[in-house]
Amino acid sequence: MNKVRDNKALGILIITVIYIAASFLGIWLYFLLPFSFWLNLLIADVVSTIFVFSFSVVLKNASVYDPYWSVQPIVILVCFAWHYKLTSAAVLLLVSVIFWGIRLTGNWAYVFGGLNHQDWRYTKLKEDNGKLYPLINFAGIHMVPTLIVYMCILPSVFVAREEVNANIGSYVGAVICISAATLQLVADTQMHKYRKRGEHGLIRTGLWKYARHPNYLGEISMWWGVAIQAVSVMPERWWLIAGAVANTVLFFTVSIPMADKRQSKKPGYAEYKKSTRSLLPIPK
Repeated sequence: MNKVRDNKALGILIITVIYIAASFLGIWLYFLLPFSFWLNLLIADVVSTIFVFSFSVVLKNASVYDPYWSVQPIVILVCFAWHYKLTSAAVLLLVSVIFWGIRLTGNWAYVFGGLNHQDWRYTKLKEDNGKLYPLINFAGIHMVPTLIVYMCILPSVFVAREEVNANIGSYVGAVICISAATLQLVADTQMHKYRKRGEHGLIRTGLWKYARHPNYLGEISMWWGVAIQAVSVMPERWWLIAGAVANTVLFFTVSIPMADKRQSKKPGYAEYKKSTRSLLPIPK
């Protein structure tokens, strides 16, 4: 059984089938529900997450959910863009989200080691919380990220539905998105090369020479780029920045502190932290 769980290709195939089924379930439910589009989308998204969660429990691996973060926005935005008139503003958002999503999903596939491979953060949460872990798994690992990314992609959905055209803010936001995803690509590639050499200490080269979390800066910036694109063409819907705000808060209160705590156990961390910035990859 372990040989099956360690098979990377088979694991990716199983997760792909789960996600295809979850996508069809969500789309079917969206059109079945009688509420406003945003509520239909929210309910469909939550139910799809519960569907994926059930398989993460069966397969005993919370990382089954990991690609949801990057797959969900593509599925949602492509469906809405297909259903409505494809305007210049919608095209810019499609390019932004698809470029980001394919890159991030590709990075997940690269590091995925099979169904026995689970993100270290989930394992740590399980070790630290014992009997409370099933609740934390459902609410913290699965549902909270789904709700945040739902809020992050909602601006794009509004743009697609309202069939508005691009303005200068749309192009500025698109540049931010593409730059953010490219920053993540460079940072992750540098980290992969570092680890491929068998290194397990503190990376002190490339972007990581100046920042401890340049990849996180890319993820935060991505959704601010989306928010800028949407709000620039629909200023009356300024509240659509809520997703970018929530995502930023998530990284500053959960992701960055957890990563820093883990890194702090490595030799030389105090000096490394003193000589680097948290996010900005520029000399301190």
